[in-house]
Amino acid sequence: MSTDTFEKTSWSWEVSQFQQQIGEWIEYQFDRFQNSVPNLSPDWKISPWLSNLLILLFWLILAVFLAFVAWRLWQEFSPYIYSWLSGGKDAADAAARNRVNYLSVALLLERSQEFYRQGNYREACRCLYLAILQHLHDIKLVPHKFSRTDGEYLQVLRSTVTPVQPYETLITTHEQLCFGNAEILPENYQQCQQAYQEIINQQHNSALNL
Repeated sequence: MSTDTFEKTSWSWEVSQFQQQIGEWIEYQFDRFQNSVPNLSPDWKISPWLSNLLILLFWLILAVFLAFVAWRLWQEFSPYIYSWLSGGKDAADAAARNRVNYLSVALLLERSQEFYRQGNYREACRCLYLAILQHLHDIKLVPHKFSRTDGEYLQVLRSTVTPVQPYETLITTHEQLCFGNAEILPENYQQCQQAYQEIINQQHNSALNL
């Protein structure tokens, strides 16, 4: 058998070497730290268990950091991945998706009314919020981007529409739903419904003036 068929390296060996190098670097830094500390006690030194604990904390922090980076990269690029995977569909499929999206707005508005009649004002407001996002996507004003936050939506809208206040009403109410514990009252739903209607009327009037 030729020697060329043997692996010159492997992932497990590379990882073990990296871990060894990190461990040696940390031990070296500990030694420097001990040598720089005044001799309060001749026998003073960092105990082995503390050294092992600090090494464990280092790897834990590194793992959390890498997981956060991977999560942010997935949020940023997943829409492009989905778009690439679905790029082979024909125009008929695209038209069908557009019809489904249009019906989705009507369905969201219907569900909003249903939740309101049931007294579930939180879900009623959420449906109005989702309906306006779908509407913005349908008219190609703000296309869907799954990683976009409420704050980023507002930033885009402030640079593209006036007045922006109705959008702020819907989006800030949605933020309260997701991140706050405030009770959503019928008055909140009425405000969201009025804001939604103002947006639709504003865009209708703008279209007539073109």
